[in-house]
Amino acid sequence: MNRADVLNDLRRVVGARAVIDDAATLLTYEADGCVLDTHPPNVVVLPATTEETAAVVQIANRAGMPIVPRGAGTGLSGGATPIHGGIVISTARMERVLEVDVRNRRARVQPGVINWELSQYLAQYGYAFMPDPSSQKACTIGGNIANNSGGPHCLKYGMTTNHVLALRVVLPDGSVIWTGDGRQDGIGYDLAGVLTGSEGTCGIITEAWVRMTRLPEALRVVLALFPDIPSASQTVSTVIARGFLPAALEMMDQLAIRAVNGMYRLGLPESAGAALLIELDGVNDGLDDLLAEITGICRDLGAMEVRPAKTAAEQAQVWAARKNAFGAMGRLAPTYYLVDTVVPRTRLPATLARVSDVSRDYRLPIANVFHAGDGNLHPLILFDRRDKGQLERALLAATDILHESINQGGVISGEHGIGVEKRDYMDLLFTTDDLAAMAGLKRSFDPREIFNPGKIFPKGVGCGELAALRRRGLPAAELIGADMGSVPSGTWL
Repeated sequence: MNRADVLNDLRRVVGARAVIDDAATLLTYEADGCVLDTHPPNVVVLPATTEETAAVVQIANRAGMPIVPRGAGTGLSGGATPIHGGIVISTARMERVLEVDVRNRRARVQPGVINWELSQYLAQYGYAFMPDPSSQKACTIGGNIANNSGGPHCLKYGMTTNHVLALRVVLPDGSVIWTGDGRQDGIGYDLAGVLTGSEGTCGIITEAWVRMTRLPEALRVVLALFPDIPSASQTVSTVIARGFLPAALEMMDQLAIRAVNGMYRLGLPESAGAALLIELDGVNDGLDDLLAEITGICRDLGAMEVRPAKTAAEQAQVWAARKNAFGAMGRLAPTYYLVDTVVPRTRLPATLARVSDVSRDYRLPIANVFHAGDGNLHPLILFDRRDKGQLERALLAATDILHESINQGGVISGEHGIGVEKRDYMDLLFTTDDLAAMAGLKRSFDPREIFNPGKIFPKGVGCGELAALRRRGLPAAELIGADMGSVPSGTWL
């Protein structure tokens, strides 16, 4: 099919205003929040229904074009970057809450619904959607599901996958399925579990049944200030070891404290080496006693100061400082590289000590803002991307941090996904057989490899190549850098 035929077919399906093909506007879709590698698509389509989405996928199949699903573009791993061009399918117009089933504690939503807005909508029923990424006021439910997003409250309530009951999905051949009926206990293969976290490589979500969680009766928020990271980390491990399960345990280091102090005027002592944000939730009776026990642990382990947030406004201010800490980094440097990695909770002090060494070795400041309760680290490497030398050092620093995370028994991503950013680190964690099994799963959904190609698997390695590699018994690293011959190139334009 030539360009004009494809564009005409797309416009017939979704309308002329929902097809974007002018070069200037396409630049808006050349990357997600990971802007180190940018590639504009050939065309962007914004369907409003499942049926329109299926028709767009069928047109892409006839044209032999790659398809890249996209939510709000807030992802941080390049998952929505169209590295081979093709058609970006944006779910921005699919933004309705379709049904609220209070008796079964579930809601049926379209993928373009904003995370924050869903919880605000459900609050009238006394419920919330609990996964809460820092970008929750912009990110979409579809993107959360595609990346299995986390957030501060995932310590107690679990990742996005724990809140997905069933998905309506357009498969790569244009067919449409429901993975289940949205009930708590399903039978057969857990297809919703497979698709959650698949990063748009197996299909595009057009509806979801998600779990609604009852809002707690009461909240307590406290900020504990420590002289250093090890004492704050020990407090986290001790709180968990004694059987307590706070709703959130979040930490900021000294550099991050300085950034949020300047933006939010929290009045925190900048001599503090770490700030630990603790949130407890539950029934009101006994919650203050629980808070007293946990703050007692903080003091016993060397807290310089413990500051309870006494009003809802104070609680909101503390949480705003934490959730917008990344934005506050603009006060310290024009650019940052955000690393997403996980280590066992008890290995936090050793890992962060190595992060400090990396900062010194590469002559770049690194701030740390992270989910301490589950060991999900977010080192922010501060640099100026206009300086090529600083950019190169930032990338090397990130690589060293990922290697250290693996050495400490961790993994290379906690909640941001693999996408483009982490794909060439996959063979550090997985064997050839591991990667080939993953590739086989993707091919069972997408045998032509047109859905979000070039993501997750090492650069230049198609799923078919991985299968062949497995048969030859070679390490996956040997294919990195090879031509990706099985991926459509998008040369129809």
